[in-house]
Amino acid sequence: MGQLCPKRQPCPFGRPAPLERLWRRRAQRCWRRRISHLEHVGLPHLGGAGRAEVAYVSQTHNQKEPTAMTETTKQHFNWVDVHPMPSPLPDGIIERFLALEDLSATVADALDAFGVNGILGASTLVPTLPEERIVGRVITLRNVPGRMDPYRAVSEGSWLMAEIHGIELAEAGDVIVISGLPEVSNMGGIVAACATRGGLAGAIVDGAVRDVGQSRRRGFPIWSRDISPATGKWRGSSVEINSTISVAGVTVASGDIVVADETGVCFVPIELVDPVIARCEAIDKKESEMFADIAAGLPMTDVIERLYGTLD
Repeated sequence: MGQLCPKRQPCPFGRPAPLERLWRRRAQRCWRRRISHLEHVGLPHLGGAGRAEVAYVSQTHNQKEPTAMTETTKQHFNWVDVHPMPSPLPDGIIERFLALEDLSATVADALDAFGVNGILGASTLVPTLPEERIVGRVITLRNVPGRMDPYRAVSEGSWLMAEIHGIELAEAGDVIVISGLPEVSNMGGIVAACATRGGLAGAIVDGAVRDVGQSRRRGFPIWSRDISPATGKWRGSSVEINSTISVAGVTVASGDIVVADETGVCFVPIELVDPVIARCEAIDKKESEMFADIAAGLPMTDVIERLYGTLD
């Protein structure tokens, strides 16, 4: 293991350029070795300071294209892995889901029948527009906490969030789903305006959002964990688009189907979409008949028998 370069304070504005170049050269020397645990790695964006867990670092001097990068390294280089866009949804599938009387509750019952953990209540992901209901293809984005002091990030203009890029890749009718940061915004009014212009159906955010009045005025529905005025653009970094993420403990893949209304949010794995929608339609038909029987005065014993009977 080579000798580690010493920690240094962030380079203040106005320091001579030669000194800055010296720090960069020392930082590059730190990169040309293997590191298997937390080490001082001399990140250039921290003025030669910084610690990171790196399994392997490129032997080249080109820090923009390392052979392997940890999440810590990705965020300092604004390195976002963009995975391929998912396949289009089957024709007519969105309309079939939207035709369900009780959207999320019916889908939740179907997911239970198939043993799928994909249900989140509206107390976990709170809707900004409770009267709205959406169904769409999932486009995922994963954010991680930033390592740079946010006030220094402001002064340097170090903006590493990429939700607007995920929206740019999405198509009309898609839903942006963010595995985000708590207590700071992962989506604000500008991004919501861009999403509205792009025709997105809505957003699901495991984290906080802000500028809720802006998204409400545009009729853009968001389900989020929290609301906070604190921006995330100086406090976090986007690392992946269209990957598999975790949303409040539920595994979600890009290309899955999400349904959301005032009751909650459900994620349907794309490989189960056909049997799930068939089950939903059977549940919906049975419940419609039961409501009609109740209105017609069917005895409660018969209502109970129908309620706990089979769908067949």
